[in-house]
Amino acid sequence: MKLTILGGGGFRVPLVYGALLGDRGEGRVTEVVLHDLDAGRLTAVTRVLAEQASQAEDAPVVTATTDLDEALRGADFVFSAIRVGGLEGRANDERVALAEGVLGQETVGAGGIAYGLRTVPVAVDIARRVARLAPDAWVINFTNPAGLVTEAMSRHLGDRVIGICDSPVGLGRRIARVLGADPREAWIDYVGLNHLGWVRGLRVAGRDELPRLLADPELLGSFEEGKLFGVDWLQSLGAIPNEYLHYYYFNREAVRAYQQAEKTRGAFLHDQQARFYDEVGAPGAKALDVWDRTRAEREATYMSENRETAGAGERDADDLSGGYEKVALALMRAIARDERTTLILNVRNQSTLSVLDNDAVIEVPCLVDANGAHPVTVAPLPDHATGLVCAVKAVEREVLAAAGSGSRETAVKAFALHPLVDSVNVARRLVEGYREVHPGLAYLR
Repeated sequence: MKLTILGGGGFRVPLVYGALLGDRGEGRVTEVVLHDLDAGRLTAVTRVLAEQASQAEDAPVVTATTDLDEALRGADFVFSAIRVGGLEGRANDERVALAEGVLGQETVGAGGIAYGLRTVPVAVDIARRVARLAPDAWVINFTNPAGLVTEAMSRHLGDRVIGICDSPVGLGRRIARVLGADPREAWIDYVGLNHLGWVRGLRVAGRDELPRLLADPELLGSFEEGKLFGVDWLQSLGAIPNEYLHYYYFNREAVRAYQQAEKTRGAFLHDQQARFYDEVGAPGAKALDVWDRTRAEREATYMSENRETAGAGERDADDLSGGYEKVALALMRAIARDERTTLILNVRNQSTLSVLDNDAVIEVPCLVDANGAHPVTVAPLPDHATGLVCAVKAVEREVLAAAGSGSRETAVKAFALHPLVDSVNVARRLVEGYREVHPGLAYLR
């Protein structure tokens, strides 16, 4: 099979390739095509992959190209992990928002809206090209904001585009681990939008073990989310939120922490990855060693401002291994080989959540087989979660409308309606601020 990776010069591509190296049997990926607009980044990542391949037998053949159409032709799967505007764009998203006293995180709040407005037109163009050049391909979207971008692409690809995220996987794994259960044998009752979901139950051998966790303060406070949100708040909710809900539940503290930080997350990653690409390009560099060292630093500092605000301390060693590449591989295997499995994915709602229409992309457990991903029926969300999900989905729809029409006023509406943007005047200044720093938003008029 041929796998095309869009954003093939991206830092996390070796995670995907490493997962492929461990895959054996019929229907495995034998050809990987990396596509990126930056030839230098493609060269650097190709070197890392070559060192990975040298340690494995029968490794998938890797080629690289800056020609998108060439990359897509004949693809069986397309993995999209692009970053429109690069890390400089992410840093600008953060800076403009924080100057207005609101959150600039890349998927949440003002920063997520700005990133979505830049990314949706590009993602739609990709979807149209896939439909034309590789109509039988399955698209796995990891491009953020993942739910929003998946919904934009689904309007052209239907259910052949599926969004993935490692956050629900990591959350379920941590809960199972603290309960002494095998994550592979646990059913995780998770529902919401991307980066806006809750675990409401974790069943092992038919028994829901989550009440036992919620009733034990010591156990509940022993893992990442317990430390991040606090035992009392989790017990009040009666559920375990996705870590990104910290930006909602502790918004003022998060904004203040980001304003006081020496560097924003985007600025930190921009500088870190610039060093990585420079080091890998140096004569005699051991590319894989450089990548491993950089990745460890990246994972250890993830959401560090939030953890500092909550007094959560350092991340546990078990949480530094990522996971989205495993989801991607499991998804490809299930479809290509009809190996039926259950995964938490971003898919069209159909009739899963009655408060949203059928085309709204949500994040829920899905049964996956050769025909794709099928959302599992879930119980309704409580009112507080329903309100948040509906409000954020309404914002996503305004982003899609603005990206489609080029309307500046619709973009203002998207910002103004977000729960973490508290003023129409702030929304107007955000739109103008983002248009000044992002050439990719010049279409808003």
